[in-house]
Amino acid sequence: MMMQLRRLRELKHYALLARDGEIGKIEEVYFDDEQWVVRYFVIHTGGWLLGRDVLIAPRSVAGMDERNKRITLDLSREQVENTPPIDRAQPVSRHHEAEYHRHYGWPPYWEISAFGMAIPPLEPPAESVSEPADPHLRDSGEVMGYHLQARDGELGHVHDLVLDDQDWGVRYFVVDTGNWWPGKKVLVAPTWVDRVSWADRAIFVDLERELIRTAPAYDPDQIIGHDDEVRLYAHYGKAMRTAHTTRGDA
Repeated sequence: MMMQLRRLRELKHYALLARDGEIGKIEEVYFDDEQWVVRYFVIHTGGWLLGRDVLIAPRSVAGMDERNKRITLDLSREQVENTPPIDRAQPVSRHHEAEYHRHYGWPPYWEISAFGMAIPPLEPPAESVSEPADPHLRDSGEVMGYHLQARDGELGHVHDLVLDDQDWGVRYFVVDTGNWWPGKKVLVAPTWVDRVSWADRAIFVDLERELIRTAPAYDPDQIIGHDDEVRLYAHYGKAMRTAHTTRGDA
């Protein structure tokens, strides 16, 4: 399957199919705000599991059917049904993540090296999992509407995320500049972000407003091709990565 950049809003219309039947649809994603990669899809199961939400890791994706808007998973419905429950009102804890990975028999992504190999523990794993100060997992639903702050002022808000359907990296924020330049949307890469203020619901980028105003307009109905990315990076004076890789695997 060739890599394609996909809007999160588009993916929410896709049905997710286990090996033995449909399980639901993507409601949101949890992404890592250090590595800028999707760690989990939040799946709304509808009437099948009485509306319960479950987490599904992108590593379980086996294929995508654009014509019928389906994502196939290398999982069974029973595996999904027995997935540890989540409380969307609470942050996803490292303890819950560890339970989730044990359920599927996968090594946790935080224990995988940059070369994709599991790092063997120096001693047998303890029953309890220590909680990091911040697991850096963010709910995409929370980020929508965040203000984008350039060096010289605010210029819009986050409208959507553009994801790489191979490594599930967050490739771009789709920024709606409607309050300043009506009808225009532009792309801003997370690698250009200086910092994110979760308390102030703001994303700060080291770019001038005028540079963003004159950036190529983004049309959500058009596929983002390699040439489009080359033009975008050239406009911002940024070096384009030849490979979009992330450390670890969800």
